[in-house]
Amino acid sequence: MISNNKKIVIATGGTGGHVFPAVGLASFLNNEGYDPILTTDKRGFKFLDKKNYKMTKIINSYPFNKNNKTFSILSTIFAFLKSLLLLLQTRPKFIFGMGGYSSFPVCLAGTILRIPFIIYESNLFMGKANRYLTPFAKKIFVSYRDLKGINEKYEKKIIKIGNILREEILNFKKIESKSLENNLNILVLGGSQAAKVFAEILPSVFIECKRKNINIKVYQQCLDDQRLNLKEKYEKNKINFELFSFTFDIFKYYHLSNLVITRAGASALAEFLNCKIPIISIPLATSSENHQLKNAQYFERKGFGVLVEEKDIKNKLFDLLQSIHKDKSILNVMKINQNKHTDKDVFMIIKKEINKLFYED
Repeated sequence: MISNNKKIVIATGGTGGHVFPAVGLASFLNNEGYDPILTTDKRGFKFLDKKNYKMTKIINSYPFNKNNKTFSILSTIFAFLKSLLLLLQTRPKFIFGMGGYSSFPVCLAGTILRIPFIIYESNLFMGKANRYLTPFAKKIFVSYRDLKGINEKYEKKIIKIGNILREEILNFKKIESKSLENNLNILVLGGSQAAKVFAEILPSVFIECKRKNINIKVYQQCLDDQRLNLKEKYEKNKINFELFSFTFDIFKYYHLSNLVITRAGASALAEFLNCKIPIISIPLATSSENHQLKNAQYFERKGFGVLVEEKDIKNKLFDLLQSIHKDKSILNVMKINQNKHTDKDVFMIIKKEINKLFYED
């Protein structure tokens, strides 16, 4: 018997890496006749397009702060109570937790109300919130089978679905241009933290490239208060560049670039992988349990990109760019390896699994 309850709460928030996949999932489920409800904190809300506002509820939550335990505990309790109220009002069939601190209070409230939930892990190392929720989760959807950090007794809960991405990413077809053949068109991309750091440490590398007659064009995401300084620096050194802040039209830059320098968040890496853009990943050294380094190491092992740790930028990044400039086969090999991977079936796998779990006797 097919259940009439089509309400599904998708719990997300925090970074774009958690929010964008949640939006892609919500859009798919909505088109398939389900009734998705997105929950996010204010930080995550800024990554939503206006068309998603109607299905979105704000539940503010914060990462645990060891230096202010009282605030962390109180904010988690408040988020938990607000989650309880939302779930009592909506009575969803189940909850889809997208990982991270913002999904934790919603899934925990689901446990109290006996509303089943699935958790999704896109990293190569299980996040803290998901580890705490694992014993109570109905299933664990993962992007990669190589996932570490999960207790063996929960292995039977794991279902590999691939990377949850926006439909625009899954259907993206890069426009190949001959103008890219002799140039390094470098996209520098990251969240606000990455934009700030990259704007401080990468220009000297690009200036050195210019001095060594390496043809580059830089498309760089930066903070608004960094724009003028970067502009002056690049113009003074006659570097071809374009600066931008956060944009929903990121696909413009995906078409224009043949190499990306990025942090190693799972969602960002998965986007570049599916868009077939060779990657230089610079993991955030302070990421929780160093999960970004683990992501970058995996991508390097698979030949999807190259890892440069932040401490090695000055010593290694210029040499790497010089090598790529001299030998474009380095990029070609990455693209060949990337072409072996696709996540195009991810939503059909999800649909099949949730029907099996919740809508079929």
